[in-house]
Amino acid sequence: MKSKTRNYTVLSILLIALTTMLAGCGADKGNNAPAKETASATVSPSSAAAPEKTAEAAPVQPKEVKIGFQIIPNAELLVKAQGLVEKKFPDVKVTWLQFDSGRDVNTAIASGGIDLGLAGSVPVAIGLASQLPYQVYFLHDVIGDNEALAVRNSSNIAGVKDLAGKKIAVPFGSTTHFSLLAALKQEGVDPKSVTILDLQPPDIVAAWQRKDIDGAFVWQPSLAKLVADDGKIIISAKALAEKGSITADVGVVRSEFAKQYPQFLKDYVGLLDEAVQLYRTNPNEAAKSLAPLLSQPEADTLSQMNELVWLLSSEQSTESYLGTGTGVSGFAQVLQATGEFLVEQQTIPSAPDATVYQQGIYNEALAGK
Repeated sequence: MKSKTRNYTVLSILLIALTTMLAGCGADKGNNAPAKETASATVSPSSAAAPEKTAEAAPVQPKEVKIGFQIIPNAELLVKAQGLVEKKFPDVKVTWLQFDSGRDVNTAIASGGIDLGLAGSVPVAIGLASQLPYQVYFLHDVIGDNEALAVRNSSNIAGVKDLAGKKIAVPFGSTTHFSLLAALKQEGVDPKSVTILDLQPPDIVAAWQRKDIDGAFVWQPSLAKLVADDGKIIISAKALAEKGSITADVGVVRSEFAKQYPQFLKDYVGLLDEAVQLYRTNPNEAAKSLAPLLSQPEADTLSQMNELVWLLSSEQSTESYLGTGTGVSGFAQVLQATGEFLVEQQTIPSAPDATVYQQGIYNEALAGK
């Protein structure tokens, strides 16, 4: 994608995200049951001759749904913490499976191990370029300061240019991997001059404690653990987004599951909207629910929640995000730009154009659809 298009997309997303945070709009309720038909008090001759209407069959629900989640302080984790899926679907067996990165989510989707999953925009760009059988149905959050590059205070690293000759850890194929490479490119640092280690967040924390690494680009709550242990942040995903390198946490659904159970998916998005609305109207209550899952105090949890941009599905149903069903959306352009960057870095052999990425977006479950 040309830089002019990318800059327009970046500006649109950042402006709308800022507007969303300030406006605090009310949630659209996606779970309203259809109104019951009432019989007429009188029957006209014409209506008497007409065939009787039969009640519509109830939407088919899955017997079981497997949801791949990550420990990220966003709406989906809040839905899990409050047991909203189990309450909404008492006859559906709900299985929550935890993953450490989107790369593992891609693997699980490919094997049919999960129906819904959360992955970063980078693994999703890779997955759609690799024709994995899934589609984007929701943006769980636009990443801001929740992901950042932390370095050890004693490492003599003042900025990105000082990373040459250092050991930096990051989960390969993740949004933070993309952000790290983007930061190096922006500062003119050859990635080959940096020892970049492929570690998952729990392993990053362990390596940091052993002093095996000088820094890491990682997300919360692991990021906070590094900062608390002689660490400091030198650049965040938010700062990189302002320069064009946008990242997000994305909800994906197996295409066959979405085809079989469209109402379930729409109702699930309605639960995500409820969680977003709870965060906007009562952030302290939301933090209280999430804190045990993040194993940290409520104040820290709230701070990390505020580092992400939470969007209602109705706000995502715009051209700047997942689209309205016509044309190429802003997020499809973000995925294309991400794919092109990954080709430059030789992470993937080729990337499709934005129209192909748009085909990988399922926006029928969004409010108003």
